[in-house]
Amino acid sequence: MTATCCSKEKDIMILACSGGSNVGQLTNQAAVELTREGYGKMFCLAGIGGGLSGFVKSAQDTPQVMVLDGCQVGCAKAILEREGIPLKHHVIVTDLGIEKVKDRRLDMDPADVAKVMNAGKSAMDAGAQA
Repeated sequence: MTATCCSKEKDIMILACSGGSNVGQLTNQAAVELTREGYGKMFCLAGIGGGLSGFVKSAQDTPQVMVLDGCQVGCAKAILEREGIPLKHHVIVTDLGIEKVKDRRLDMDPADVAKVMNAGKSAMDAGAQA
């Protein structure tokens, strides 16, 4: 059985690491908000990470893939590389000056969410001009 998810209404696929720290959760929230704004469509990184053929094929066939990683470990980037999915647009939240904090609260400042969203948009815009 082939697993499929998420129609491509817009040709920007947004993948967030959604890790267990504040910066991982910032990637998730930014991806949700970018999708709500109609900037692109959040997609299931877990399906790609699980090697599910429909998910992998969808990512391979999408012309614009934006990856939001929380930190330099780069879990989302590594998943794409393992599956042979080209990576053109990559944002690392800790590179934006947001400190990674691993605690139970997973607090997110709305200004940080906006910062991650803007960095994602800027990465896509820069790639479109290249």
